[in-house]
Amino acid sequence: MRKVAIVGAGLTKFVRRALETPKELSYEAAKTALDSCGLRLEDIDCVAHGTAPDAFDGLHQNGEYMVDGCGGWNKPTMRVYVGGGTGVHAIVHGWHHVASGMFDTCLVVCEEKMSSAMPHAQGFFLTIFDALTERELEPNLLWIFALEMNRYMNRYGYTKEDMALVAVNNKKNGLKHPSSQFKDEVTVEDVLNSEIMAYPVSRLDVSPVSDGGAAVVLAAESVARRITDKPVWIEGVGWSLDTAYWATRDLYYPRYTDTAARMAYEMAGIREPAKQINIAEPYDPFDYKALHHMEGLQLSPRGKTVELLRDGHFARDGNLPMCPSGGLLGVGNPIAAAGTMKVAELFWQLRGEAGERQVPGNPRLGVAQSWGDLMQVSSVVVVGN
Repeated sequence: MRKVAIVGAGLTKFVRRALETPKELSYEAAKTALDSCGLRLEDIDCVAHGTAPDAFDGLHQNGEYMVDGCGGWNKPTMRVYVGGGTGVHAIVHGWHHVASGMFDTCLVVCEEKMSSAMPHAQGFFLTIFDALTERELEPNLLWIFALEMNRYMNRYGYTKEDMALVAVNNKKNGLKHPSSQFKDEVTVEDVLNSEIMAYPVSRLDVSPVSDGGAAVVLAAESVARRITDKPVWIEGVGWSLDTAYWATRDLYYPRYTDTAARMAYEMAGIREPAKQINIAEPYDPFDYKALHHMEGLQLSPRGKTVELLRDGHFARDGNLPMCPSGGLLGVGNPIAAAGTMKVAELFWQLRGEAGERQVPGNPRLGVAQSWGDLMQVSSVVVVGN
């Protein structure tokens, strides 16, 4: 396999009810990424793009609709989607295209226009559960996540206040991100006093419905070194698909993330991730999931994550910054684009170009992770400079 670098990245603003179409969001993200590294569309050999299921954008065959907006017209183009895992998995997908030697450059574009799903994207999920064993319960993802959050808290003796600390941390970090849709800090009390959605999940425990696009440019080593003197290398990739039957798994631990992370770390030659990784961007659609995924990523001992959080270990100036971007909680959650945003953040951080969000020191290794489908898919990318 050839070495593959990220040489450019671009984001739209993450907003609620964007005026732009999904195609236009894709175009803006793709053009920004190309402009950032001085490339034009004719320099791109192939395109990997992703959105979560079509229903989220309210469009049938959304991949075909997006083709020209994301730069794929008359180019080898392939769409990938695994729900919330799409944003990182699309980069894994693009990495394969270049690492295999088939293409020298690949533009990876992900977008979501969640506000198009009427009345709400949760309606789509009512149709995906097992018709005999689950659908009669009329479940939605929110109350399944509430079961998982409750199990995780009870397993280790964590409290809702402990979980709220993540929302406070990530939303504060996100205030420094130019793509963030938030303007105000929140407190633990704000989170605890927000509307109960499905106990123990309150409204501010959850990332918001968002519209947005994100893109990165991948290049083989020979091309990357001509484009930039600061390439960020993809050191390892991993992915895992666990069973969709959430009722048959112990929800206190994300074994799908564990499997994907170990695969990526082995490829990257990482033996002690908690010591070797300098920045982590775990997937955080809910505050508890950031901690859940930090444990699955082998970046925190099980049952000790809240203690490390309270001690400032995961702060931007801590030993292992967690979501310095602000994550989904602090920037926004356009499903597929959210994971790609995390990889873009690591790209900027490792190049020292994150502005007010820049973590101190000289970070050399970062890990980004996304999670999706029915709580059973995880994709992981390790990057280094």
